[in-house]
Amino acid sequence: MNCSDLNHKLTGNSNQIFITTYQSPLGLMFLGATAKGICLAEFYDRIHLEKTLLKLADHLKAQFIEEENLHLIHLKEQLSLYFDKKLQKFTVPLIITGTDFQQKVFQSLLKIPYGNTSTYKNQAAVLGDIKAIRAVATANGLNKIAVVIPCHRIIGSNGSMIGYAGGIHRKEALLQLEGALHHNQLSLL
Repeated sequence: MNCSDLNHKLTGNSNQIFITTYQSPLGLMFLGATAKGICLAEFYDRIHLEKTLLKLADHLKAQFIEEENLHLIHLKEQLSLYFDKKLQKFTVPLIITGTDFQQKVFQSLLKIPYGNTSTYKNQAAVLGDIKAIRAVATANGLNKIAVVIPCHRIIGSNGSMIGYAGGIHRKEALLQLEGALHHNQLSLL
């Protein structure tokens, strides 16, 4: 997949999403940012990646440009520190897209501390509607800024590894990196 293929599917867009790649210890990542902040961090083999990119460009009314900007340079630096266990909280500015409900879900993910986990049920309760578990799970799956918006910190109520578009193996690796997996036991918030 390249920029010209994606841009060919978009018409009439004047804004720009600068894109680059980052080789993480868990695989190649596709990173994107506008002039205002980071809007994309996804693993190259993420489920429905092209669809995700097209929706992002449509929502932002933007075209992809294969070029780095300052936000992408900072994100790469922070990802490297994170994977080296030297950074626990990302400080890059974020451009979070989605419905109002999805944005509330993504904001709630940002409040789960490094080294901790939560559940869809707990997340729904935090958002004020315990019956919204499925909607919360769906919104988590639509997160376009992996690792930075830590949807990997959401696990099943029984402690199982469920629902990560970047792959369960990456979810486990990220939780292990953060120290959230201790001898096959998970701490639930």
